[in-house]
Amino acid sequence: MANLRDIQRRINSVKNTEQITKAMKMVAASRLRRAQEAILSSRPYAHKMLEVLSSLSLRTNPQAHPMLVTREPKKVDLLIVTSDRGLCGAFNSNIIRMAESFMAEHPDREFSLHLVGRKASDYFKRRDVNIRKISLNILAEASMPHASAVGGDLVEHYLNEEFDQVCMVYNEFKSAIQQTVIVEQLLPIKPMDINEDYFPVEYIFEPSEDAILEVLLPRHINVQIFRVFLESVASEHGARMTAMESASKNAGEMIDKLTLIYNRTRQAAITTELIEVVSGAEALK
Repeated sequence: MANLRDIQRRINSVKNTEQITKAMKMVAASRLRRAQEAILSSRPYAHKMLEVLSSLSLRTNPQAHPMLVTREPKKVDLLIVTSDRGLCGAFNSNIIRMAESFMAEHPDREFSLHLVGRKASDYFKRRDVNIRKISLNILAEASMPHASAVGGDLVEHYLNEEFDQVCMVYNEFKSAIQQTVIVEQLLPIKPMDINEDYFPVEYIFEPSEDAILEVLLPRHINVQIFRVFLESVASEHGARMTAMESASKNAGEMIDKLTLIYNRTRQAAITTELIEVVSGAEALK
């Protein structure tokens, strides 16, 4: 009977775990709806701004602003965006794996890391890498001021030529069940890709080219970082919802298996007791 008690205790434990995973799935689904609305509403503006700035950089003198100047990428700053919490499947490990793969593919470059999220911080602190800055607990309430703080830091160090290129590694939100890890260049701003038959039209700048670039380029960086934060938040909730759904399903299957084992063990114990009673009665005759 002690064995039956152990099995029953384990069944109760798995049932409690199943309740937790189901609750976490519902919470993630609720937050995902809000995060999805936020990224879908902000993504067109960010993409259009990137398109405009890429077109603008094609038509202006690259020396007009330091953020347009392309230098040999000897020093690269990598902005790695992960989550502050776990229980979201392979969400964080995929980003970290992509970042390590990107650094391994360019052994000739000197990398510094700007880590956003506790998971990236916990991982890279135990590795032999150059961690320039760590930003924690800013994705729970992702906002433009948070993005501006990160963007201002990157722009300041880039203008001081402390690094030649800035790249971002993050999860791009596709759907609740699909997220894609992206490595994207943030600085310098890349000109628009054109074919040989395309002839760019010259712009007339008002008030002046320098004044417009001085305002638009830092704002563009902040907008793109804010978009990346929203992409990461939506992807995290989607990954957590999927992971908790899978965990709940596995818990249900385990409960069924343990219940079957419990019933078989109980039936075997009852059969053994009946045999003992019958054998005792036969011995008294």
